Amino acid sequence: MLIRVTKLKTVVTQISRIKFLSTSPYLRNKKAALVLSGSGVYDGTEIHEASACLVHLSRHGADVSMFAPDVKQFHVIDHTKGAEMTEERNVLVESARIARGNIDNLSDLSADKFDCLIIPGGFGAAKNLSTFATEGVQCRVNSAVERVVRLFHSSNKPIAFCCISSVIAAKVLGKVEVTVGGESDQDGKWPYSGTAAAIKEMGGVHFQNEVTDTHVDLVNRIVTCPAFMGNAPLHDVFDGIGKMITELLKLTK
Repeated sequence: MLIRVTKLKTVVTQISRIKFLSTSPYLRNKKAALVLSGSGVYDGTEIHEASACLVHLSRHGADVSMFAPDVKQFHVIDHTKGAEMTEERNVLVESARIARGNIDNLSDLSADKFDCLIIPGGFGAAKNLSTFATEGVQCRVNSAVERVVRLFHSSNKPIAFCCISSVIAAKVLGKVEVTVGGESDQDGKWPYSGTAAAIKEMGGVHFQNEVTDTHVDLVNRIVTCPAFMGNAPLHDVFDGIGKMITELLKLTK
């Protein structure tokens, strides 16, 4: 009987520790705004990245609201072929798929109602939230996106940029520290490594990190991670995004 009681106490202690890790008081009840750019990696939000952000935010007890600009997609891609289709789609309508219908127009996002901002990657960040995919360092950022990034930054509220969305940070804010992973291809490990050079040209400061890592710019309160900028297993991408979300929420204290 003593052995059973001892084991039960051990299990209760372990469960309590797990609960503490997931409900740390400085992470709980934070209000996070997540900006989407469509649904699907080649013409919208990278769905795995968005889901990872949502899972980690949920695990930390954050209250998440999702937003997207009410604009036409740059184009529509058949994800089975990688080929462009002739139809037109709306970024807000497509983003609602990820949000399970619970989403608002980005124009309605007010920084004073939230503690932090997150922008996942996917080509939508470079095609719908900005024109980086077609214009590179000369790109323009969607006016609603630029507005909220500047508002959160000027309000000293932390922002997380995941994957290719880090180019938005560099374009809008200039000299900020970000990571998109490696700065050379390394035999296919970093297929989008040229993005690092573009970030530098736009005035950003780039740090090389692994997919499982994150970079924190404490001065500008910017948190970034490479995610699918690198070829890596899904669980590594998930873990890296988890670190990004944890560091982001720490900055909301």
